[in-house]
Amino acid sequence: MMEKIYLSDSGPKVSPAAYGFYRWTDEADLSLTTMEKTVNLCLELGINTFDHADIYGSYQCEELFGNVISQGSFRREDIVIFTKCGLRIPHPSQPGVRVKHLNTSSEHIIKSVDSSLKKLKTTYIDIFLLNHLDPVSNLEETALTLNRLKESGKVKNIGVSNFTVFQHQLLAAYLGFPIVTNHIEVNLLNTSAIENGQIDYIKQRYMRPVASSPLAGGRIPDGKDEVAVRVREKLKAIADKYGVDIESIAVAWISKLGAIPLIGTVNESRIRNIANSFSIDLDIQDWHDLYFASRGEESFN
Repeated sequence: MMEKIYLSDSGPKVSPAAYGFYRWTDEADLSLTTMEKTVNLCLELGINTFDHADIYGSYQCEELFGNVISQGSFRREDIVIFTKCGLRIPHPSQPGVRVKHLNTSSEHIIKSVDSSLKKLKTTYIDIFLLNHLDPVSNLEETALTLNRLKESGKVKNIGVSNFTVFQHQLLAAYLGFPIVTNHIEVNLLNTSAIENGQIDYIKQRYMRPVASSPLAGGRIPDGKDEVAVRVREKLKAIADKYGVDIESIAVAWISKLGAIPLIGTVNESRIRNIANSFSIDLDIQDWHDLYFASRGEESFN
């Protein structure tokens, strides 16, 4: 069973991997059967942390998950729920959304939290995140709203998603309490968060980054481009040494950074490979060997 770890110095304990519904766009996935099967597999593997957003699965994932919760096969207090709002995407269920845009107004945040609570069939959200920062938002209003939601008990903690270092600092300056995580893309085919200071700043604030797309949307195991092929060859050599699948090594590389990988696949073997990564103690030289293979160079310069 996976040991639970602290998300930050002020946030809750979570599993060392989280499951996210950000790739649930296929109608075949959007069924109660698939949701039950995926949630139960995660719980069996010790993954009790689930990442939602109002928009995931064409605005349907929260409700499907809530239906699984209401069946009572596990206790609400035994799982950790992330959900978020901010990114607005046109959909028949959202007649007022004409174009893709960002909205972190007080009105939208309150409406979204209440909708998420209703759909998820819960009285509280463990971590509520802003999904991107609306550049024209009134930050004082946004921060005041987040503060009130936290005081009300509807939201236990506040996080952010896809924030740059400066956006993270900006929102933090308005809040009277700590942000507990930033969800960013990190994988062997996208190491920009290491180079641009995102991971360093997150660590400076005593929190763990949550790494979306740990297998680069399947590009690490299946990609045909030059970088994917080069990284996969290196992964194969190192995976043979540890006697594991390349997917497990790719995720162990992320965990070595102190990040929490965010699983997005419904493929059972891929979920199991990610879970298996936590039994790997990746050697520091193997970590760098993979990092430099990703960059196509043998140094940090």
